Amino acid sequence: MNTPLVLTFDEMLRFRQKAAAEGRRVVLTNGCFDLLHRGHIEYLHQSAALGDLLIIAVNSDASVRALKGPDRPLNSEQDRAYALASLRCVAATFVFPGSRLDEEIRQLKPDVYTKAGDYTIDTLDAGERDALLSVGADIRLMPFVPGRSTTSLVERMRAPC
Repeated sequence: MNTPLVLTFDEMLRFRQKAAAEGRRVVLTNGCFDLLHRGHIEYLHQSAALGDLLIIAVNSDASVRALKGPDRPLNSEQDRAYALASLRCVAATFVFPGSRLDEEIRQLKPDVYTKAGDYTIDTLDAGERDALLSVGADIRLMPFVPGRSTTSLVERMRAPC
């Protein structure tokens, strides 16, 4: 049984250092993950297959509001992090406070970084992309599952019957 690991960033750094000392390949991804759905789960399974441990940086509530609008998130940062950490393919999660992950990337030094296929190398945040390149991370864009997004789910739920 998977015991959900929702860590502080300091705990995540120690987790990452231990993994590096053991020679384990760490995959990092990040996102809002407001309503967990099939698109997320397929993406996370594919990401996990690229290494030994998948860690997820979860956007804070404040950053989700800034990115998605005042009606989001639908679930709190701790609930989102816990739900993700409960998945068998996920080793651990942490909540990051800022709108971008560049400093955390520089400190964690992931071996692999994944993002969903609705991104391209050019549309990744420039600061995050530079941080990934500076630590030698292998950047992988995973296939996007069409029609499977939190935004489309929310739109369908709000549509008149």
